[in-house]
Amino acid sequence: MRNDEPLAITVTTAIHHGDITALRRLLADNPDLATARIVDERGCGRTLLHVLTDWPGGFPDGVQTAAALVTAGADVNARFVGPHRETPLHWAASTDDVAVLDALLDAGADIDADGAVIGGGTPLTDARAFAQWNAAHRLVERGATVTLADAAALGLRDHLERLLPGGSVQDAFWNACHGGQRECAELLLDRGADLNRLPSWEELTPLDAARRNGFAEFADWLRGQGGKRAAEP
Repeated sequence: MRNDEPLAITVTTAIHHGDITALRRLLADNPDLATARIVDERGCGRTLLHVLTDWPGGFPDGVQTAAALVTAGADVNARFVGPHRETPLHWAASTDDVAVLDALLDAGADIDADGAVIGGGTPLTDARAFAQWNAAHRLVERGATVTLADAAALGLRDHLERLLPGGSVQDAFWNACHGGQRECAELLLDRGADLNRLPSWEELTPLDAARRNGFAEFADWLRGQGGKRAAEP
């Protein structure tokens, strides 16, 4: 259904307001609604679980909303139709909505589903890249596969040392700075990381990444080591 249709507007409003009574009535009156996609003017389609996990997330009574949708037949692993293939779990991770993230996992969501807007990766990839630290740590607790970049950004030293052989020290260092993880950053500098090299994915030095994410004390430490911003000569 199109996003400007009355039913699409009504069900989206019910989900975003946490109106469980209205949602259940709509689901009962429209048997195919739980598995429907709302299609925008670009032709991109999202499910009602995507509506629930859409930015900024944290909608009222999200766990109860997820339960109502799943009970009515919603697929927790349904894919967004558009320029990427993210599942609702990717979107919950991207908005740091830990409660709904847990609800989706409990309902059978694939914790390592691919298709992230960030490099086609997993929900953990999105959480780490968008600095959604609560969701990232929760995904690790729930058993998500951890990459070298994840380990560096989250300060998971045991994972980092296990994954580092054959991996990129430089990419790991940038992610350690992105996550404000000084212990990991020090280890990676000792392993030969370049303090000021720009990554391939954006024009930010490790110092820039730390400052962007609010790690002021850590950024000061990087500066003391000779760290520079991309705008500096």
